[in-house]
Amino acid sequence: MDGQRTHERIRLVLLDDHALFRESLAQLLASEGDFEVVAQCSTTLEALNSLKDAKVDIVLVDLGIAKDFIYLARKAHYSGKSLVMARQVDVKSSAVVLKYGASGIFQDSQSPTRLLQAIRMVASGEAWVDQKIIQLLADVYPVYEDNWSGQLTDKEQNVLKGVVDGWSNKKIGMQIGASESSVKAILQQLFNKAGVRRRTQLVRIALEGPSIGRSNANHENGAAQR
Repeated sequence: MDGQRTHERIRLVLLDDHALFRESLAQLLASEGDFEVVAQCSTTLEALNSLKDAKVDIVLVDLGIAKDFIYLARKAHYSGKSLVMARQVDVKSSAVVLKYGASGIFQDSQSPTRLLQAIRMVASGEAWVDQKIIQLLADVYPVYEDNWSGQLTDKEQNVLKGVVDGWSNKKIGMQIGASESSVKAILQQLFNKAGVRRRTQLVRIALEGPSIGRSNANHENGAAQR
């Protein structure tokens, strides 16, 4: 967990139209000393109102609601993060919420321990996309290497592969023999070439395979928050 958060709670909003799931999730999070659930919401409107009333770090939002919520939250200048909870893997919806700026996608069939890990990673600025979802996206959009390889240096290609595989900056650095700060610098180069600001957007564009630097990339992604 990020050292800056050692003495600071991660403030969360739960957005899901299944009350029983929300209650169970709230109880799980309440058992952890570094989490604080500031609101439980069943609709996007309730969640948007809660963002006005309290400082929120992360919204945990059901995949079925996520597209509308993330779009409207961005228009409302919400600067926090959104971690999408997916009961079933939907490749199209997953790609859309990543495009809209989700900080990650978590399959809620995984263990509570993994969920806590995902929340803490997202809070620290990392992305979280379950490997199964990444693989399904790669099966649908398998062409990123062909479209990007001629435009990237070897180090950029290696960092991009690590990002798509869901690795942290530290693990990427260990794999390619570079410092974590060097990986961050290369990652910023990739952001600039792709016209994005988030790791999850970089994953989505990498898997879809459009050319880096296409003219509409900045227009499409410029409003996204880090």
